[in-house]
Amino acid sequence: MMIRNSKSKYQMLAAAAFICILSVAPRAISAQTSLDNAWTILQAGAENKDTDQRVITMRVLELISRDAKAVSMAEKGLQDKEEQVRAAAALSLGVMEDKSAVPKLRAVVKSDSEGAVVLAAAKALIQLGDPKGYEVFYAVITGSRKSGESLVGSQEKELTQLLKNPQQMEKMAFEQGMGFVPFGGISLQAFQTVHANKQKAPMLKATSIKALAKDPDPRSEKVIVAATSDKNWLVRAAAFDALARHGNAAVLPDLSAGLTDDKAEVKLTAAAAVAHLSTISNKEGE
Repeated sequence: MMIRNSKSKYQMLAAAAFICILSVAPRAISAQTSLDNAWTILQAGAENKDTDQRVITMRVLELISRDAKAVSMAEKGLQDKEEQVRAAAALSLGVMEDKSAVPKLRAVVKSDSEGAVVLAAAKALIQLGDPKGYEVFYAVITGSRKSGESLVGSQEKELTQLLKNPQQMEKMAFEQGMGFVPFGGISLQAFQTVHANKQKAPMLKATSIKALAKDPDPRSEKVIVAATSDKNWLVRAAAFDALARHGNAAVLPDLSAGLTDDKAEVKLTAAAAVAHLSTISNKEGE
């Protein structure tokens, strides 16, 4: 009788385990589908014929830190034909905390003919702890590198023009996220559109959401999650950006709607957030 009861007990445990597996499996499949979809969206953005789409994609990649696929995508962006894309890729690499990008950023500093791109790469090198980045800013002021080596002719011209044109510097700073951009994915065109329509409230709300990104209070997280469905796309994009930086993988189910957003800035930012938080989720499950 004991043997029979023991066998029955194990059968019941096995059945319970099987039911648990079945209940978890759909969620796991759904999460993997969202992740695959996110990378598909980002890859399409990186290869899009529209320059703004590629710029946005490069900028939101900074949300996916320490990920080989994201780093590889950004490094490829350093070779883009458009300077805005190359600069955006460089800046994201500086934030992504992967020092394997240093050699390619150094190559950009040495050979790129556009001053804005050189400055972006130099800023990235500094963020990654490479003192070579300081040489560029030193050279902007003195006209030569610390080593005594002169700037490349076209670089010298570009950097000098930037210094003499404050408006161009401000434009470049905004486009690259060096200044007061509320979140990485916004383009200068989008900013101008918002201000042309005098939509100051959405900009203020988006900036406030970004400020809450690192707040450990769960109430702030709820506010940010709610903002992902805001009627204004600027606020929605800021919310997905903030959730990625907040780093709580538990909100992943709340991000899937962003992958089908009609606005490219929102869709790409949501995709980067899903990719980043999925990585965190996988590590926590190990």
